[in-house]
Amino acid sequence: MTGLPIRISEEVAEAVAAGAPVVALESTIFTHGLPRPRNLEVALEAEERLRSTGVVPATIGVFAGVPTVGLSTGQIEELSESDDLDKSSLRDLPVITALGRHGGTTVAATAFLAHRAGIRVFSTGGLGGVHYGASQSFDESADLTTLATTPVTVISAGVKSILDIRATLERFETLNIPVIGYRTRRYPGFYITDSGHAIGYRVDTPEEAAEVIEARDGLGLPQAVLIANPVDPDKQLPPQELDALLTRAWAEAERLGVSGNASTPFLLDFIQRDTQGRSLEVNIEVYRGNVRLGGEIATALAAARNEG
Repeated sequence: MTGLPIRISEEVAEAVAAGAPVVALESTIFTHGLPRPRNLEVALEAEERLRSTGVVPATIGVFAGVPTVGLSTGQIEELSESDDLDKSSLRDLPVITALGRHGGTTVAATAFLAHRAGIRVFSTGGLGGVHYGASQSFDESADLTTLATTPVTVISAGVKSILDIRATLERFETLNIPVIGYRTRRYPGFYITDSGHAIGYRVDTPEEAAEVIEARDGLGLPQAVLIANPVDPDKQLPPQELDALLTRAWAEAERLGVSGNASTPFLLDFIQRDTQGRSLEVNIEVYRGNVRLGGEIATALAAARNEG
């Protein structure tokens, strides 16, 4: 299906119209988050894993100025190999669209476009949140305010470990965004299973998650539902190692004057190099787990709708 300014692929449009399970996938994970050639491998693997379970993948990005829900394999390949593309949050979409540029969409932009296309479930790795020192710098991800007004369901392994997790959870509460642990009441810390922070709710099955989503929609509430899905404990980075690693990463960013949108990719790259690639493998495991759970929740939602 084609239309301005958003293009929705025929496969995705038909699946949404039929009430079939669909999962949105962001593009910054392969445009900015992972090194080549693993970035393309992970992007295509995620789509293949969803399709193998009867779920339609909808990888979202901006291709030649067109926000696209359901990128083709060729488009994913081109974006994954391009050096000249933008990291596109929601504020950037009109600019990149008007200038005809390529863009990898962040959680905020992906959630917005997924909702516009009628997709209810979105799997990602880690969310953006409140940065350390935000009380002075006001450095807070646009993911937060976008998710407060975008009724999708986001499956993640918590917020990225480089962020102020306590402050981010406080902001979620202020913005009325429910945070629900999947089989846990401990908030995950992306690279680690337990960030040290408790959360108030948990669900233990995809069907329970679907019931929460249906209740949110039935109440007409505008915010996202966040499902916090921790990485398996045997695949996490050792928590004590991560604390020292983050201290070194922040010190190096400050020394080089890295700030703003450049902070997250710089810090994640530093962590990858410092761990000699071990953090990359955790990152990929996190994403695989969230894609799998997203497919299960989307399937449960579709079944509930069909039964209704």
